[in-house]
Amino acid sequence: MELRELIKSKDYDFSANEISLAINSLSVDDIDALAYDWRGVWAREKQILPPGNWFVWFICGGRGFGKTRTGAETTRIWKNDYPIIHLVGETAADARDVMIEGESGILATSPKDDRPLYEPSKRRITWKNGAIANVFSAEDPDQLRGPHCYKAWADELAKWRYPDAWDQLVLGAQLGDNPQIIVTTTPRPTKLIKDLIAESDTHLTSGTTFENQANLSKKFIEKITSKYEGTRLGNQELLAKILEDVEGALWKMALIESNRVKKAPDLKRIVVAIDPAVSSKKTSDETGIVVCGLGLHDNIGYVLDDRSGIYTPNGWAKAAIDAYYDFEADLIIGEVNNGGDMIENTLRSLDASIPYKSVFATRGKLTRAEPIHALYEQKQGGEQGRIRHVGIFAGLETQMTTWDAKAGDKSPDRVDALVWAFTELMIKNTNTNVWC
Repeated sequence: MELRELIKSKDYDFSANEISLAINSLSVDDIDALAYDWRGVWAREKQILPPGNWFVWFICGGRGFGKTRTGAETTRIWKNDYPIIHLVGETAADARDVMIEGESGILATSPKDDRPLYEPSKRRITWKNGAIANVFSAEDPDQLRGPHCYKAWADELAKWRYPDAWDQLVLGAQLGDNPQIIVTTTPRPTKLIKDLIAESDTHLTSGTTFENQANLSKKFIEKITSKYEGTRLGNQELLAKILEDVEGALWKMALIESNRVKKAPDLKRIVVAIDPAVSSKKTSDETGIVVCGLGLHDNIGYVLDDRSGIYTPNGWAKAAIDAYYDFEADLIIGEVNNGGDMIENTLRSLDASIPYKSVFATRGKLTRAEPIHALYEQKQGGEQGRIRHVGIFAGLETQMTTWDAKAGDKSPDRVDALVWAFTELMIKNTNTNVWC
């Protein structure tokens, strides 16, 4: 059996010397051809462009499944026959760092003699045959309003903040007699994802992290297995299952979907709420940083942004201060139960002028969260409740719909920040102190 077939089969057992002899028998051109032979050697069956009359190839895979590599390789195949392709990432940075320059992105998977020219300032990559791929950010749906393409690759669709970006991409995929889009994403139970999977012209491919175990480090597999296996988050992130609502969770996805809007009106107040983590290791909890506002005329609460993440103290302070200025907020709130004076001191070490209020929890997290949940359900002059999400906030909404406090689940950081923000904006709270 030749080396190509051995690699493809992954069903062999031979020594390093035998491998060396097999490789040494190949010319440099043969080695290059072998290294970049995606369909013939490296791709698993689920990663090969499927036949059939489909419009969307929806790859719903766990982390490490090989979604990015599949998107990059499919784009490279398409560019041979289709001159205009669209690449859309969750953000501009994701499109650049993952889809194009990432270790499994287009540049890394292209052989030297067919590597495209990437021009970041023009948001474009160009191949030697003249084919181009225009690069877009899903954070700016208007970028996609107008440009047309033959094929497109949409990465991490389940995390796109604005569903309108998907609508604009679909409307632009109209050139040629067979426009198609490949979607590579870890799933979430949003209306957009469920509707897309249900479409008759969607070809669904599902796969787990463990299907690509041969190409992942043993340490990575051990770590994620010990931390996530058997958990709901593990079912979503590793097994690529679309989670259903948790029976004991306060929020249901249908409730959040019913309260989603594209844009906030004029606001009379905007606050940034922080729920800081106690450490900043890779395995640490996130620091919750959520931006919320109160409508000037309708007194409706609006979730404006979620900048939560794993930060150092200076990192989360900078992120909160940046959010304060970006949204022209009037206040930053921090929970002193978790961090005490450290929150204010850290903020003021970077910007002494920041208006800051400490909030002190005298009640349990579920008790504090229930009035905020009630505002989501409370109707005021229409179908929606009194708190609305401006776009999609993947991490926040996952926490909201999976936290079961009665079952003893740990209170999630993003939800804590959300609750503090709307407690300040919409519920009278006397356990506060403010320094300006």
